[in-house]
Amino acid sequence: MKIVAIRSHVFRHPLTHELGYSQAYYSERTAHFVEVVTDEGLIGLGECFGAGTVALANRAIVERTLAPLLLGEDALARERLWHKVYNGLRDHGQKGLLLQALSGINIALWDIAGKAANLPLYRLLGGPCRQRIPVYGYGMMLRREAGLANSFADEARELVGLGFRALKMKIGLGPKPDLALATAVRQAIGDDIDLMVDANRCYTAREALPLGRELERLGVAWFEEPVANEDRQGYRDLAQALDMPIAGGEGEFTRWGFRDLLEGRCVDLVQPEVCGLGGISEYLKIVALAHAHFVPVVNHVWGSNLSVAVNLHLLAALPDLPGGIAPTPPMLEFDTTESRFRDAMLQRPLRILAQVRESGGSVGLPEGPGLGVELDWDYLRGYAVPA
Repeated sequence: MKIVAIRSHVFRHPLTHELGYSQAYYSERTAHFVEVVTDEGLIGLGECFGAGTVALANRAIVERTLAPLLLGEDALARERLWHKVYNGLRDHGQKGLLLQALSGINIALWDIAGKAANLPLYRLLGGPCRQRIPVYGYGMMLRREAGLANSFADEARELVGLGFRALKMKIGLGPKPDLALATAVRQAIGDDIDLMVDANRCYTAREALPLGRELERLGVAWFEEPVANEDRQGYRDLAQALDMPIAGGEGEFTRWGFRDLLEGRCVDLVQPEVCGLGGISEYLKIVALAHAHFVPVVNHVWGSNLSVAVNLHLLAALPDLPGGIAPTPPMLEFDTTESRFRDAMLQRPLRILAQVRESGGSVGLPEGPGLGVELDWDYLRGYAVPA
């Protein structure tokens, strides 16, 4: 089964209200999808991590750099093709855009493999290890407005009302205002709801340590990306000093980047982003590394419902760590902020929010071969960014 075409599509829409995290504010949502077409009529879908102009750069890499290397190749030779691209372009990018672009293609090749075998991806990966996956609601992003703590508290209460039993919020305004935000959210939701706090790399370790101690007192479940990706010693110092788990890894790439993160005991749980780190083939190696170091995996999920579908399969096939009668299952991260790239863009909706509401916080597994989803191109056409 030969690859005869690789197509790359970028879509975007404006946001009603500007949203932000510790590094930037943005006013639009972007999605970048890849199609890999075979001579037997099977078409695989993938998604590339990266918003805004990053998505445009990745589209060019997919179409002009990676596609010429892969056309005519065996679509089922996922591992060989991954290394053909990586080894051939090692001098030009062992991290970053090249890996993001490769991720979308690799995911699409796995989708083709599932469709060819007529199996859902999680079965192709050796699962399922569970029938339902807990979901945490990601919201409470930064906004340039007065009374942000009250807005965060209101949003948190709304998410709990939707059925979420765990939430994640952004910080990044400075230690005192960040503590005020976290305190307002904790008071709004009570002690029975898990709360995670994401700093998106905005602090030095010296700044993050006293803030982390205060977050511990609030019962925060994990402190995410407190320092820059490159500050391995800072991560290690925080992980050793705090009882609260330190999470990170969403901005890391390939098994080699995660090797250093894990061998250095820099994180208490690791958050691979499959649409950016190199795709499913590389994700599986990273999971093996993490479990070899007894570090739990909680996937980072940012993008459309195509990315959500990919991660549902990966989490369904993720073995328990360390295992037992009542192991702690991994959670699905679900972005609840404004996006038109959710169920409306799929021919068969995932119904994440509806499932969370109906079940009290969890979702079932996707059905159908491969990823089990197909895009509604008629819907997406209205948001297409011209090449």
